[in-house]
Amino acid sequence: MRLDDPNLKRVSPPKLSWVENLYLKQIVQGLIVTGKHMAGVAFFGTEITVQYPEMQHIPSANYRGVHRLNKDDQGRVRCVACMLCATACPAHCIDIVAGTAPDSWPDREKYPESFVIDELRCIYCGMCEEACPVEAIELTGLYDLTGLSREQMIFDKTKLLSVFDLTKDAEPMRYNKPPVGTPSTEVVSLHS
Repeated sequence: MRLDDPNLKRVSPPKLSWVENLYLKQIVQGLIVTGKHMAGVAFFGTEITVQYPEMQHIPSANYRGVHRLNKDDQGRVRCVACMLCATACPAHCIDIVAGTAPDSWPDREKYPESFVIDELRCIYCGMCEEACPVEAIELTGLYDLTGLSREQMIFDKTKLLSVFDLTKDAEPMRYNKPPVGTPSTEVVSLHS
């Protein structure tokens, strides 16, 4: 589009009066919100601050925290190294090295020899969880993620599986679909 185009409409910001320039209305609205919080604490005992670590915060059901790699019923990693999570990741924080699955695993061709997530680079969007066809990766409700160095915040397969062991009782797998290659016991009729 050219600057001299007749369809181009120029918009200028509205002129504010001297009273509007003082922003008194907005300041009063902010003070009212602050006053409501102060009155709630002073007169009704409403708590705003969680006294962490004495009181643990309980995140909502849709909270996305630390990743975990899920295990199947035989104790193996559910991941089939399809690379869909790494492809879907907008932050490019997932790195997978695939290997050929042992002959004793007839339900899959590949498994992850290496599975690494850089937790500092991750934006916790949940795209990896949505992209996974076998529900191998999930975001948990763990929020107290700490480390003293960048290397401690890079989670390898062992650390991700240990998060599963830590959270499997408190947070069971969300979907619990059978792994790829397992016949389904549910029959759906299309002609009802």
